[in-house]
Amino acid sequence: MGILNVTPDSFSDGGSFQEQDAALHRVEKMLAEGVDIIDIGGESTRPGAQAVSEQAELERVVPVIEAIRARFAVPLSIDTSKPAVMQAAITAGADLVNDVCALQAEGALNVCASLDVPICLMHMQGQPRTMQQAPQYHDVVQDVSQFFAARIAACEAAGIVRSRLILDPGFGFGKTLQHNIDLLRRLDEFSVLGLPILVGLSRKSMIGAVLDHRPVEGRLHGSVAGAVIAAMNGASIVRVHDVGATVDAIKLVNAVANQ
Repeated sequence: MGILNVTPDSFSDGGSFQEQDAALHRVEKMLAEGVDIIDIGGESTRPGAQAVSEQAELERVVPVIEAIRARFAVPLSIDTSKPAVMQAAITAGADLVNDVCALQAEGALNVCASLDVPICLMHMQGQPRTMQQAPQYHDVVQDVSQFFAARIAACEAAGIVRSRLILDPGFGFGKTLQHNIDLLRRLDEFSVLGLPILVGLSRKSMIGAVLDHRPVEGRLHGSVAGAVIAAMNGASIVRVHDVGATVDAIKLVNAVANQ
C-alpha cells in the first residue's frame, strides 16, 4: 500500500502532492515501482496536527480520487474517519475505507454497512492531537486484541460482515517506542483473530528513535527493515512511502515464505 497524502502538514510528505498533477505523477511512479493499493489521505493524523473540516477534506480527496480513477486501474483506499468523506470517496471510485478511529465516529458504522468495500480498523489510544502523552497498557498486544474484538463485534452488529475487515495495530498511535517494538515482535499473535493485518511503520518516529534520532528523510532503510519484519510476522499489507525499495524487499520475503 503506497501512501499519497494530499495534505499540507503530514509528517513526511506534507505539501508535496496537494496539486493534482503532482499527485498523478506520484501515482504513476508508485505503479511503476509495483504498488498494489494507493492510500489517499486528506487530513494529517500526526501528533499535534490540526483538525480539518469535513468540507476541506472532501475538497482535497474527491477530485484526486476521480482523477486517478479516470487514468489508472489501481485499487484506491481512502484514509479518513469522517462518514461523509467515506461515502463521497467510495462514490468517486475508492475501493477501501482505512479509518484510524476504527469506525467510532458517529454514523461511521452505518455508512460502512451500506458500502460493499473492505474496511481497515486501526487501534489508537487517545486522539491524534494528544495520543503520545504518556500512553499506558497492561499488555499492549492483549489490550489491542481486546479493542479489535470489541470493534469487530460492533461492525457485525451494524451489519458489516467480518470478512470485509482488516486490522491495523496502529504503530505510533498512542504507543511508546517499547510498545511499538512489542507489537512488531509479537505481531503474529493477532493471527488468532483470523483477519488480514495491515502495518504502517514507514518513516515513523519509532524508526528514527531506534536509529539514534534519525530525521524523517534518513529512515528509508529502517522502514524497509520494519516492513520485512512485519511481513515475516504475518502482515498481509504494509503501508509505505518508499514503494520500490519495499516491493523489492517483500519479494524476497515471499520467495522464502513460499518455499
